[in-house]
Amino acid sequence: MSFPIPLPHRRGPAKLLAALLVFLALAGCAGQLETVRTGTVSPATLETMNQLNMDRRAPILVRILKEEKVLEVWKQDRSGRYRPLKSYEVCRYSGVLGPKKQEGDHQSPEGFYAVAPGQMNPKSREYLSFNIGYPNAFDQSLGRTGDSLMVHGGCRSVGCYAMTNEQIEEIYGLAYEAFAGGQMEFQIQAYPFHMTAANLQRHATDPNLPFWLNLKTGSDLFEATKTPPQVGVCNGRYMFGAAAAGVCTVPPRAS
Repeated sequence: MSFPIPLPHRRGPAKLLAALLVFLALAGCAGQLETVRTGTVSPATLETMNQLNMDRRAPILVRILKEEKVLEVWKQDRSGRYRPLKSYEVCRYSGVLGPKKQEGDHQSPEGFYAVAPGQMNPKSREYLSFNIGYPNAFDQSLGRTGDSLMVHGGCRSVGCYAMTNEQIEEIYGLAYEAFAGGQMEFQIQAYPFHMTAANLQRHATDPNLPFWLNLKTGSDLFEATKTPPQVGVCNGRYMFGAAAAGVCTVPPRAS
């Protein structure tokens, strides 16, 4: 059985930008943006983009490593490959290594997720936030429960990935500029740790090992191609790229 991860209908960059501006205008009417800055990309980060041959509005990807407590923003360069742009120390996440399985377990999710403009919340009680998209099609196929799992500011967490307010401002800015450039959604790859053979060997007796080996397939594909892997779901497993051909329905890659 196939459980494709749904993607939003593709729209042109001009329509996407218009929708985003309307969304921000409505948020401003709520009086929240007077004290919350969105879209603050530092001059140092812009200079790094120049050095790495990246357009300011090029697509992004977010990779989270729990054990290392790192959130990485990768960005597409002008050759079409993604390169690491900036790393941020995760201020706090809750739970232990392993995926979120049910409401109330206080676990931060692991897996492959996607964030579209409608998942950005500038009116968040945690300064700024965006919804990771848990439960995705993979989680739903396993009967996992829970919702409203975020990356947000405020440096406190109950199942989310919490950043400092300054960090989330810049991450927000990078996301908004990518959306304005035409990206329909950005991929989040949330891992327990760097998906190396050595790290997996350290956790060889962990009951989550089969799940982590499945995640490693997607991680390895990303490392090899430096482009976000296409993701599908079959029989309680993630399927990636060509490996899903003829087995699963693979959603089209977002531009």
